[in-house]
Amino acid sequence: MKKLLFLLTLLGTTILVAQTKVSGVVKDDTDYPIAFANVIFKGSTTGTITDENGRFYIESDERYNVLQVSFVGYDTKEIDLPKAVTYKMNIVLSEGNELDEVVIYTGKQSKKNNPAIDILRKIWANRRSNGTKKFKQYQYDKYEKLEFDLNNVDSTMVQSKFFKGMEFIFEKMDTSNITGKTYLPIFLNEAVSKVYGNNEIDKVREDLIGNKNSGFSNNQTIISFIKDLYSDYDIYDNYLKFFDKSFVSPLSRTGINTYNYVLSDSAFIGDKWCYNIIYYPRRKNELTFKGDFWVNDTTWAIKDINLQVSKSANINWIKDIYIEQEFDVLNDSVFLITRDYFMSDFSLSKKDKSKGVYGKRTTLFNNYEFDQDKGSDFYKEEADPYAFEIYNQNDDFWSENRLEKLNKDEKGIYKMLDTLKTVPKFKRIYNTASILATGYIEIPKLRMDYGPIFSTFGYNDVEGIRIRTGGRTYYGPNDKLRVQGYTAYGFKDNQFKYGISGKWLFSRKNRWIASLGTRRDVEQIGVSLTTSNDVLGRSFASSSLFATGDNDRLTSVNLTALGLSVEPIKNMVFSLNGTYRTLKSASNTFDLSYYTDDTFTTSSPRIKQTELNLSATYTPKRKTTGYGVERTTVNSNHATIFVSLSQGIKGALDSDFNYSKAQLFYRQPWQIGGFGRLFSNVEIGKTFGEVPLGLLNVIPGNQSYFSIFNTFPLLNFYEFVTDTYTSVHLEHNFNGRLFSRIPALRKLNLREIVAIRGVWGELSQDNINLDASGFLQTVGAPNEKVYWEYSFGIGNIFKVFRIDFNFRGNYFDNPDARKFGVTGSFGFMF
Repeated sequence: MKKLLFLLTLLGTTILVAQTKVSGVVKDDTDYPIAFANVIFKGSTTGTITDENGRFYIESDERYNVLQVSFVGYDTKEIDLPKAVTYKMNIVLSEGNELDEVVIYTGKQSKKNNPAIDILRKIWANRRSNGTKKFKQYQYDKYEKLEFDLNNVDSTMVQSKFFKGMEFIFEKMDTSNITGKTYLPIFLNEAVSKVYGNNEIDKVREDLIGNKNSGFSNNQTIISFIKDLYSDYDIYDNYLKFFDKSFVSPLSRTGINTYNYVLSDSAFIGDKWCYNIIYYPRRKNELTFKGDFWVNDTTWAIKDINLQVSKSANINWIKDIYIEQEFDVLNDSVFLITRDYFMSDFSLSKKDKSKGVYGKRTTLFNNYEFDQDKGSDFYKEEADPYAFEIYNQNDDFWSENRLEKLNKDEKGIYKMLDTLKTVPKFKRIYNTASILATGYIEIPKLRMDYGPIFSTFGYNDVEGIRIRTGGRTYYGPNDKLRVQGYTAYGFKDNQFKYGISGKWLFSRKNRWIASLGTRRDVEQIGVSLTTSNDVLGRSFASSSLFATGDNDRLTSVNLTALGLSVEPIKNMVFSLNGTYRTLKSASNTFDLSYYTDDTFTTSSPRIKQTELNLSATYTPKRKTTGYGVERTTVNSNHATIFVSLSQGIKGALDSDFNYSKAQLFYRQPWQIGGFGRLFSNVEIGKTFGEVPLGLLNVIPGNQSYFSIFNTFPLLNFYEFVTDTYTSVHLEHNFNGRLFSRIPALRKLNLREIVAIRGVWGELSQDNINLDASGFLQTVGAPNEKVYWEYSFGIGNIFKVFRIDFNFRGNYFDNPDARKFGVTGSFGFMF
């Protein structure tokens, strides 16, 4: 969601660099558009294909005088180009004179006796014989250029009041060689890396040796999440993953069920004879591409390929995606990628004239070397990606290591952005985007941030209306020390609450971090099963503005925590925490009292507890940015494994109980090919020893009207209490694959979501007997049978809203049991 907020708030017209530019539409004699026709400059390999509406745009830095247009079953047509720039051409192709000898492919193509599919099968059989996978080890140089541009710039935009005082930026306008639309470059990042790989042990290491950024050189968060938008991919894979979606590759083994293929042409490319195959989707609204590729006739390796996302594809905020890849030949047989170009058009609307932002990535590969074994230990090491020299390389370095020269306009971006940062209006726009993305308002003079602003207001039955204000120190994104705090006030209980904490990164090597904090507040215990010692954390359930039923089972918590953490291996964090807390009920209608003697005659309403906790968190494939005490995670497709061991120490600081607690948490997102994404959570835990209600595990209910993953939306707070539990949550988003097959729903781009969740648990009689309030006599644990729920959801309503219909599976006799409920959520999702 942060990525989308950044992209939708970016700013973004024309210096003619190319020598030949042509756009138009190709039709037949009946004025019907011809989709996927070949359009090239005669005598060159520069070409494109028409879209579903027969439209095209093509340009080249060279001057060409003839345009050649062809399609199977039609006469090839050549059009003279007397001018360098010719727009809105209307080209008519006539059916061929020898139609009885030509097979004309239209609509859905047969899978039998189709020469294109015969070639596709040979590509499948030989795909492991091409590229770096053929070698034991490999290494190469990599140059990557990321650029963002404001597109569809017109005179109205240039003259608008919004850009008053920033008119100089329009001096850097250009024209896209893909769409023919004017654009204004606003962001440029260059990176040079050395990549090493070992196929025998399946390891890859990439060392960043240079990074240059226009305008935002200190904002590593922006750079990192932009790079994550354009993750690496292999066109030979069955599915290509972009923007958290899986697109079916045209070279996929399942491609014949998804695409139509047409053998269009054959020709020499260099000294290699190649076949040209056009492909386009069989159905609308699926995550597919259209385009063509050239394949060699002996190695069956791809020489060139282009992919353009189908306009009907079920993806939000993106009007277009265009990909080009070029391969070169090594030793006369092995094809290696040399250039990869990826362009995406981010926009609020898919209409042609709508304004948006181009995101462009150009990656060049060079200096391939093979079978140089560096040993397995080499891949365990990691170069420091935040070293000072990486971001301060001189001009000589870039002149030597750029694998593609910057054009005139790209060179001007650096100067233009440096100037733009001094303009007050731009500063305000940039700050607004930063507030939306982080939730904090920067106050540079005080070197602090105010926020998070999204926690300013809340409501519950104990505090009534609640207001909160807070802030944090902020000298820069890589601060070694960070102090943050807040204060809150409830207008019903007339009490102030507060929290303050500090974290200190005292050693970057292995990330040794010390933390200390204290908090006095009201919260909903049991909003999650897994232990949390976050001093400033506060449950969503205890501050919701909208909820069903009573929300009075809240607890007054005084918590002080001291912690130490270390990361000896990347994404493996060990933590040791000592906490002291007191707990008592915050409401007259809820009681946490427990018996203090063996005769069950004396009780206490307050729990005092000292606890030691040792935990390990492993997040494989997690990507982070920054090297300070707090880092930002920039991807969501990683697993999380959390193991926690806690020990209550009776007598320490007048603590009340001895006990041991073990917990395991495992979260994993699964990309199920073209069938969407599955999210899974598993939690297991057990408490050994006698503990009161306030220290037991509460199965997380959800009485709000918001859909919150890993909670049970039809359970009331404290409906189930356990000392032993196993919980499973499964939620699958089909990304519209089913709705796309229903004509009446197809255009709405809705997405179907199904979920099932269950929990089993036990509660010992000793713990029940310890409860002085009698509350545990009325509630229990789901030990007779697994409590379960299921739900059906519809997502992507107006692109931002999701609604879930939740059904209870059993335990209908529980007090105030809810059999059915509706929850929803908002969010910007691709």
